[in-house]
Amino acid sequence: MSRDPNHDILFEAIDIGPKRMRNRFWQTTHCMGAGSERPGTQAHFRGMKAEGGWGTVCTEYCSVHPESDEYPWTSARLWDDGDVINLGYMCDLAHKHDSLAGVQLWYSGIHAINMESREVPRGATQLSSNVWSSRTVYATEMDDSDIKSVISMYVEAAKRAEAAGFDILEVSGGDTTIPMQFLERRYNKRGDKYGGSFENRARFYIELMTALKKACGDTSAITTRFEVDTLMGAEGIQATDEGIRFVELLHREGICDLWSAKIGDYEEWGEDAGASRFRKSGWMTPFVKEVKGVVGDTPVVVNGRFTSPDDMVALINGGVADIIGAARPSIADPFLPTKIGEGRLDDIRECIGCNMCVSKFNQVGVLNCTQNATAMEEYRRGWHPEKFDKTEKPCSVLVVGGGPAGMECARVLGERGYDVHLREAEETLGGHWKDVVRLPRVEEWARVITYREAQLAKLKNVELHLGTGEMSADDVLGYGADRVVIATGANWVGDGLSPMGHDTIPGADAALPHCLTLKQIMAGKEVPGSRVVVLDGDGHFTGIGLAEMMADQGKEVTIVTCLAEVSEYGVFTLDAFNNKRMLQEKNIAHQRDTWAKSISADKITLYYVYGQGPDLHDPVTGESPRNQSTKTVELPCDAVILVTSRASNDSLFNALRARRSEWPGQEIQDVYRIGDCHAPRQALNAIFDGHRLAREFDSPHPQYPLPWIRERQLWQAETYPRLGDARPAVEPAE
Repeated sequence: MSRDPNHDILFEAIDIGPKRMRNRFWQTTHCMGAGSERPGTQAHFRGMKAEGGWGTVCTEYCSVHPESDEYPWTSARLWDDGDVINLGYMCDLAHKHDSLAGVQLWYSGIHAINMESREVPRGATQLSSNVWSSRTVYATEMDDSDIKSVISMYVEAAKRAEAAGFDILEVSGGDTTIPMQFLERRYNKRGDKYGGSFENRARFYIELMTALKKACGDTSAITTRFEVDTLMGAEGIQATDEGIRFVELLHREGICDLWSAKIGDYEEWGEDAGASRFRKSGWMTPFVKEVKGVVGDTPVVVNGRFTSPDDMVALINGGVADIIGAARPSIADPFLPTKIGEGRLDDIRECIGCNMCVSKFNQVGVLNCTQNATAMEEYRRGWHPEKFDKTEKPCSVLVVGGGPAGMECARVLGERGYDVHLREAEETLGGHWKDVVRLPRVEEWARVITYREAQLAKLKNVELHLGTGEMSADDVLGYGADRVVIATGANWVGDGLSPMGHDTIPGADAALPHCLTLKQIMAGKEVPGSRVVVLDGDGHFTGIGLAEMMADQGKEVTIVTCLAEVSEYGVFTLDAFNNKRMLQEKNIAHQRDTWAKSISADKITLYYVYGQGPDLHDPVTGESPRNQSTKTVELPCDAVILVTSRASNDSLFNALRARRSEWPGQEIQDVYRIGDCHAPRQALNAIFDGHRLAREFDSPHPQYPLPWIRERQLWQAETYPRLGDARPAVEPAE
C-alpha cells in the first residue's frame, strides 16, 4: 500500500526553535505512572512511539523541585543527577529513532501535596487548594525573593533536562500550575506588580519563559502548553479575552518557539482529557483555533484525540495548527504515524476514549489501555505492539467465544503462526461488548470489535465460525484441536447477588417480567411501566448508561447505588462531573449509600447502608457490635434493572476439566480459560488476559503468567542525592 498524497503534509519536517522535527506528529505530555523511578518502563514506552513514527515524544509532567512533589501520584522528576541518568535513557531511545525528546516542566504551587518531600510549596497567593481541599493543602505566598527562587528551580531543572538529552523544554501553563496561578484572577489576589492588572498577572509567566530562553534557548526549543480557556468563566481564563491576549503578549516577546494549545483546568481535568462518553474528537478546536492567527510562523500544536488523518490534514490546511498532538491515540496505537505513512489506515488501532488509561494513573497505578494490551509492557515483558515471535511448535488451537478476550487471543495466536479456529455462538463477533456499545454515548467503543475483526480477516491461518450455537464438552472433545481456549465471557446475575454482604436480594429474579438485566434488555425484553429503578452495585458505566437509556425512552428513572457516588468509577475516568450534569439534565433521581432489602412487582424496599454499621457506643461482649437497623423506605416502581454483579460463564470449562481423563484419547494437550470466563473484570484486563496467554503460549504453563522485570531501587545501590549532600542552590543571594 502507498500513502494517500493528501496526507503528505503530515510528514513534512518543521523547525521548532533550534530543533527540527521530522514530521508533524507530536506525542503530547501525558501521565503513565513510571516517572523517573522506572526508567526502563518510561524509556521503552516512549521509545516505542518514536519507533512508531512520532516526531516528538514527551515525558509525563515533570516536577522541577521537591517543593512540587506529586506523591503518591508518579510524575517524572528532575530534582537531581539520578533523575538525569534515568530520564536520559528515554532521550537515548527517542533519538535512536530520529525523534525529538520533550520534557514538561511542572511546579504545581498550591496543589502540591508534598507527601514525600514534606516541603512547603510556594504560590501566587496563600490559598487552600481547590483540588485537594480535604487534605489541607496550602502554599506560602511568594515575595520577590521567592519568585526568583522558583524561576531558578525551573532553570536548574532545564539544565538537568539538557544534560539528560532533552530537545524541547515545555513549561506547563495548564492544569493550574504556578504560571496559571499568577495569571488567573481566582488564584491571584496580589496587590503588587505581579497582581491586579492583566499585564501584572502575566509578568511571572513571561519572566519565567524569558529566563529559560536566556539559559537554554540557543540549544533547546523553549515551548509552553498553554490553557487558552480554563472553562471557568470570567474569573478564569477565557479564549475570547485574556486567553488570546496572553498569547499575543508572550508572542511579542519572541521567546516561545512553539505553542501547545489546550483547554480545561486542573479542577475539572475531564474537559481537557474528556472521555468519549461526553467529549468527542476535536471538541476543543473552537477554543484554540485563534492561536495560530496570532503567532504567525511560530508552530502550534493542537490536541483533541484525533485518529483520522483526514481530520489532521484539515486542521493544518485550515490554519488551526501546524502539528497534531496526541496522548491517548498514541497509547492505543504507537505506530499510528507509520500506518498513515504506509497507507495502512485499516490497521490503525483507534483510541475509543474510554479513559481507562487515565483511570489507572488516577488510582496511583500505571497506565493500561483497552485497545493496546502491550502498553507499559514494552520493557517489563518485552512486548512489541506490531511484532510477534513465531512459534516453534505450531499446532491447532480452538478458541471458543468471540468476545474481546477471545478475539484478541485468536489474533495474537494467528500472528504467531498457530492454526486457529475461532467459534462464536452468535452470528457476529463481539460477545457482551455488542450490548455495551448500544448504551448511550459509547458508540466509539465499537472499535474494540471492528479493529479485531479487520485483523482477523487478514490472517489466513485463522478460521472464523460464526453462528455455531453454544458448544458442549462433547463438541469440544470431538473437534480435533490440539489445544483449547475457553473465552465464553460472563453475564450480569439475575438474582441481585452483590458486594453488599455477598448475598442475593429477596424477590430479585430476572425470570420475572419486572426484573431485567442488560443482556435481556438488549435482546428485546420489554421494560414494563413508566417507573424504573436501576440497582447499581458495579459503579462503572453500565448502571448509569442504562439509566440514561431509560430516561431517553421517557421513563421516570431512579438509580440506586450502595456506593458513595453514582458511577463512582467515573471519578477515575474523568466522567464524574459530566455524569452529575447529565443526571440533572435528564431528571434522573439517584440515591447513594443505599441498597435493596427486597423487590416486588410494584416496589423496591430500600435501606441506608450505614444504618447497618457499628453502634456508636461501647461494644458488649457476646453481642454483635453492629446496629441492625430495620428502618426501610419503599419506592414504587414498575421495573428493576439489576446491575449488581457478574458471574463467569464457565460451565463449559468446568465440564471439560471434569473430563480431563478423556483429553489424551482426543489428542487434546491442554484447555485454558481467559477473560471474563476466568473472572469478570474490566474489558482492558480481559483483553490483556487473552493477549498474554497467546504471547506466552509456548511456555510450560501458559495459563499462568511468566515473571516480568520489576524496576526498583535496590538496597546499598548508588543513590542521588546522598544523605548530607547540600541543597541545590536556587535561593537568590542576600
